[in-house]
Amino acid sequence: MTGEPTGLLHTGDAASLPGAGNTWIDSLRQAGARRFTGLGLPTRKVEDWKYTDLRALSGSAWDHPAALADPVETGEDASAVLVNGCWTRGDRPLPDGVELVSLARAIEDEDDVVRSHLGSVASLARKHFVALNTAWLADGLVLKVADGVRVDEPLHVTLAGAPGAQRLAWHPRNLIVLGREASLTLVVRHLGTGDYLANLVEEVVLERGSRLRHYRVQDDSPDAVSVSTTEVKVAGDASYESFVLATGAGVGRNQIAVELGEPGASVRLDGACLGRHRQQLDTTTVIDHAAAHCTSREAYRYILDDSAKGVFQGRVTVRKHAGGTDSHQSSKTLLLSGRAGVDAKPELEIYADDVRCGHGATVGEIDQDALFYLRSRGIPLDEARDLLIGAFIEGALETIGSPVAQELLLDHAMAWRTRA
Repeated sequence: MTGEPTGLLHTGDAASLPGAGNTWIDSLRQAGARRFTGLGLPTRKVEDWKYTDLRALSGSAWDHPAALADPVETGEDASAVLVNGCWTRGDRPLPDGVELVSLARAIEDEDDVVRSHLGSVASLARKHFVALNTAWLADGLVLKVADGVRVDEPLHVTLAGAPGAQRLAWHPRNLIVLGREASLTLVVRHLGTGDYLANLVEEVVLERGSRLRHYRVQDDSPDAVSVSTTEVKVAGDASYESFVLATGAGVGRNQIAVELGEPGASVRLDGACLGRHRQQLDTTTVIDHAAAHCTSREAYRYILDDSAKGVFQGRVTVRKHAGGTDSHQSSKTLLLSGRAGVDAKPELEIYADDVRCGHGATVGEIDQDALFYLRSRGIPLDEARDLLIGAFIEGALETIGSPVAQELLLDHAMAWRTRA
């Protein structure tokens, strides 16, 4: 059972999109439009969406923005800046062996890497927002790292939202391809003002022996609905590391699907969701152990105050021929209010022998013994609570492998505590 498209599909001129008239991109967009027409928006009767309410998207006219004539101040330099889903600028020079261009340009140029990979990683099957994004493929970024190139300094990308005359919906698409033995750290920041739908899809291809550290700060407008879908294919001896810090959006959902396709592939998915007021923050992950001797680790932490709601859905599948799998998954939630709540749904599907797999989920309030200890040392109640919340946040960010990225995300997380 699905909801109506609510104008999200039928507003705008598809003939004006980049590459229109080229068979390969037209066919891809048409497949996305057909799929979304059949699926519509997910309701809570759809299993993967049963805990998250999308009624904020209904009952409105939507506009699909074009590129903005006037620049939008994002407050920081970045290797690429997208505003309302459209490539705006890049402020920093790129290292040798790294190419970063707008998706619109790459489509118009019929880039071979784009033609090979765009739409091949992110599946349309039962993927409502991937289908909608594919129907409106227009802009985003293409990031390519050549074989053997290793970049230590993080690349920064900013995705900003600016208000329009009516509610805006944009659907940026990012394609990230790392060659053999390549290495990169990518930091993506979401921010914005106004009432909008930001529907990002990222397709990531990691060749043999490569490594991507992929960090995201989701700090969208409190009036926005933000859906980010990242789908990753990991080759042998390659590794994908993700950390998502979610503090923004009225409704925020982070979806990650990773296929470990060859022996020796590994993935680490971590994150922290910090919510208050009536926010809904949803993390939904799928890890597919499709080959033997692969490793996955997954840990998410939630801090929820007021009437905020958290969702964690994590599914790990171990296929029949994937012996030697080593996988562990956990979620921990700290509730600061009796009105806050979380739905945790860890899942393991194991079809192989000789595996090491486990999962766990905990939900609780601030440790009263720890609070009493701090107060017994003369620390005031509010300060003691703040210290314990800070320690919980710091524990989540310990897994971030890049010191520069860790400091950036930690500063943002700690600043959350002082917001109204």
